[in-house]
Amino acid sequence: MSDERQQMPYYSYPYYYPYQMPTYPFGLPTPTFAPQTGAMQTPTTASQPLPGMLPIEESYIENILRLNKGKIATVYMTFENNREWNAKIFRGVIEAAGRDHLILSDPQTGMRYLLPMIYLDYVTFDEEINYEYPFASGSGLSTYAPR
Repeated sequence: MSDERQQMPYYSYPYYYPYQMPTYPFGLPTPTFAPQTGAMQTPTTASQPLPGMLPIEESYIENILRLNKGKIATVYMTFENNREWNAKIFRGVIEAAGRDHLILSDPQTGMRYLLPMIYLDYVTFDEEINYEYPFASGSGLSTYAPR
């Protein structure tokens, strides 16, 4: 196993692709390239569509959950191929929401849950859902360029 780790030292890092210099036949000039870095897609704050691209989406579930931070929510999740519990219900106060996770806290027990969004089925609230951001600029919401 240590031999494999020495041969591929960078593959354990996400989004890292080692740069390889292309080979050219003898006598042809070799172009020079800047080394590539593993760039991740980061949220943007632009609200205007890019030319030739679909409009930027701002109504992601994470944003809706952020708008309802502090409210009690019931979160329904399904965990496939789990024999003990295939589906589970979590109830608690929304503390935070990210692109791939939700953090709930149970006010009765004090337990905090970090829930991966990949397992999320749906969320219910006992009160009205905040859907529109209270400020015109929409700052604080994540926006991602269309793929």
